Amino acid sequence: MKIKTGIWVCWFMLDFLAGIPVQGQISPGELSKVHSHLEGISNCTQCYILGQKVSNEKCLACHTELKTRVDQEKGFHSSIEVKGKECVVCHNDHHGINFKIVRFDTTTFKHQLTGFELTGAHNKKNCADCHKAEFITDEKIKAKSFSYLGLKTECLTCHTDYHQKSLGANFTECHDSEKFKPASKFDHQKATFQLLGKHKQLDCAKCHKISTKNDKKFQQFKGVLATNCTNCHKDVHNNKFGQKCADCHNNESFKVTNSTNGFDHNKADFKLEGKHQQVTCKACHIGKLTQPLKFSRCTDCHKDYHRNQFAKSGVSPDCAECHTVQGFTEFSFTIEQHNASTSIFPLKGAHLATPCFSCHKKQEKWEFKEIGKKCVDCHIDIHKNKIKEKYYPEVNCEICHSSNSWNQVIFDHKKTLFELEGAHTKQNCRACHFNKEKTGHDNQKFEGLNTACTNCHKDVHQKQFEINAITDCKRCHNSESFKPAPKFDHNKTQFVLDGKHVNVACNKCHKLVNEQGESFVLYKIKEFKCENCHLR
Repeated sequence: MKIKTGIWVCWFMLDFLAGIPVQGQISPGELSKVHSHLEGISNCTQCYILGQKVSNEKCLACHTELKTRVDQEKGFHSSIEVKGKECVVCHNDHHGINFKIVRFDTTTFKHQLTGFELTGAHNKKNCADCHKAEFITDEKIKAKSFSYLGLKTECLTCHTDYHQKSLGANFTECHDSEKFKPASKFDHQKATFQLLGKHKQLDCAKCHKISTKNDKKFQQFKGVLATNCTNCHKDVHNNKFGQKCADCHNNESFKVTNSTNGFDHNKADFKLEGKHQQVTCKACHIGKLTQPLKFSRCTDCHKDYHRNQFAKSGVSPDCAECHTVQGFTEFSFTIEQHNASTSIFPLKGAHLATPCFSCHKKQEKWEFKEIGKKCVDCHIDIHKNKIKEKYYPEVNCEICHSSNSWNQVIFDHKKTLFELEGAHTKQNCRACHFNKEKTGHDNQKFEGLNTACTNCHKDVHQKQFEINAITDCKRCHNSESFKPAPKFDHNKTQFVLDGKHVNVACNKCHKLVNEQGESFVLYKIKEFKCENCHLR
């Protein structure tokens, strides 16, 4: 490295002494026009590394727009044919001021390597047709005398938006690269208005009018109103039959009409509403369409399905008093009408939310008369043979139950042998009268219930207080609560509490014991010796 440096110095001194320009002696040749600003020995290191060759890094340090593309691995310089090569292999210099650094055969260049393959009409274009300053948005590249960089691949880079942003920027959704007209990729069947019949043969301009917008020719494709035929066609009937031309006409021809379906029946004495609009003409007009028909009552056409059940003085009310033209399953008979029309069973409580068919269509036919006089007409008497008739004579469920809910039971328990007091008044009937171990209606127990406490409550004392086979809990407890036992008086037992015994806790003497697998507190102590409790 020192030897080379010495040689350079020697040459410099000799040239200087001889009056010969140094640059002319050491430069490999004159730089091209685009690099001419780098002439001079002081600029050599702008491209060369001393003692070495031209550096790719130094090239890209100046050509930053190309470096950006390389870093992004985009474009021709990142393709398999260029990637990894030295810049000077294709772009060397020092061949004179008019030498072209960028040179290649445009007729054989593989444009697909740039990331944009030329297809269709693009294949017929010259490079300069697209690679020109007016299509470049990058001001730095645009300032160059010429460059192949700076073009984007979007259609609007080179082409004018004829649609003026009304259809988006991606032309390839409708057009191909062969030609703009016709738009071969556009499928009108995917549009809001599908082309049927004669519409398929129309020229686009018939519906999509050509006008001027922003001083430019413009054809509207988006937002064309097509809600009615009259948006495009003149209504020769002057709205006499409304705007639904399809009721009478079809897409094949205006002269071909569906005359019966399109007839405006509302102009007749009988307007078609609801379900009547779906009925074919022949269903009512059995003879000629022009033959007059009776229609003052529903039964002129419809059979009285209810078999005169609502007849008064031999005359049935018209169906329209309860039903609507929306269908027989829909009716307008109100609860107020129900309660006003019957004194036998007015609707109240939970019956207000009960659907009609629950009561009136138990079988195949609807029944409205002679039903609902008793609860058991609709409800099963689950207490049959379980509760004596004297508690609900004539099977009148309302003596105990409310129409608001079966669970709302109002029964005067004083009528029985067991009056409810204290905590018993807070219990529901099922707690005592239903056996959880049984299913169905057999789980009831009303008749023959023993009033002894142990009939419902477990004897936790294991018969310690039993007298004549009966444990009477009421001797110590009351119906308010089992604990404490307010009626118990220890002084009435065989061991009267006095002295220090008064303040001794119960469990100090009455211990928990276990006999035959049952744990209980021992209250019946057989002996009352001091040593039984106290240490000797």
